[in-house]
Amino acid sequence: MKKALLLYNVKAGRGKIARNVDRLLDIFRQAGYDIHAKLIEFGKNPFEGDEQTQLAVICGGDGTINYVVNAMQKKLLSPTIAVIPAGTANDFAGALGMESDIFKAARQIVEGVPRKVDCGLVNGLFFINILSFGIFTTTSQHTSDSLKHKIGKLAYIFTGIKDLLHLHGVPLHVMCDGEEFDFNALMVLIFNGETAGRFRLARTARIDDGLFDCIMLEKRNPIVSCWHMIRYLCGGTPRSVRYFKGAELELTSTLQEPTDVDGQKGEEFPLVISCLGSKIEVLAPAANPKSK
Repeated sequence: MKKALLLYNVKAGRGKIARNVDRLLDIFRQAGYDIHAKLIEFGKNPFEGDEQTQLAVICGGDGTINYVVNAMQKKLLSPTIAVIPAGTANDFAGALGMESDIFKAARQIVEGVPRKVDCGLVNGLFFINILSFGIFTTTSQHTSDSLKHKIGKLAYIFTGIKDLLHLHGVPLHVMCDGEEFDFNALMVLIFNGETAGRFRLARTARIDDGLFDCIMLEKRNPIVSCWHMIRYLCGGTPRSVRYFKGAELELTSTLQEPTDVDGQKGEEFPLVISCLGSKIEVLAPAANPKSK
């Protein structure tokens, strides 16, 4: 029997995962897995004592997946992972085509097929969905769990409005796959995944193409910058938005701007960022059209 581990965040899904652990375990046991559950204690490696795990089922949002993936790498482990979405946005799970219902997602996993997906690496820290900095991008870190549980994704918008009071540019020197340029950025988004807050900002992004999709919004007059970002979101191509793809980036700045990875505190400048193609194996729905 394949050894599996059900890792869950006690707050995930407003506590729904914790209330239904036994029912989820039954779905995997009926499919032939030797599985037990473990509560994620942030600050401890969830694989301690479970290094022989072959499948890690992660119940939570992108931040929880980020934590588990980094814990795997610290122990030099490479189990297959699977995701039961139980966060606020669940961008990585969305890219895989996972159902929002936790029991349907569990059944998708046991009936799923292995799929290799990319993983980002910045200054030694792994990320599965997005690295960002600038206006709005540290909003997730500043948004309380209680507010997210009450109003969902709207919590990010509510908190993000406060960022407008601290509007400033980040002077960057950018090197990407051998090319370089300078840019005064109001916001930078580096996608390994496909969406942020389930908004599809990276229009052609895939989680298995070996490339990042990079979006940089140039700082201009605040009204102009905001208008250009709205135009971009509506499908336009304003001059203030620079969109490019790349596998290797180096970003330097005269500012020590805070960064965010998958909704968690990120690394400090300078940033050395690599897209690790086909780094992680994940069980995904067999009929997922995004895997084609």
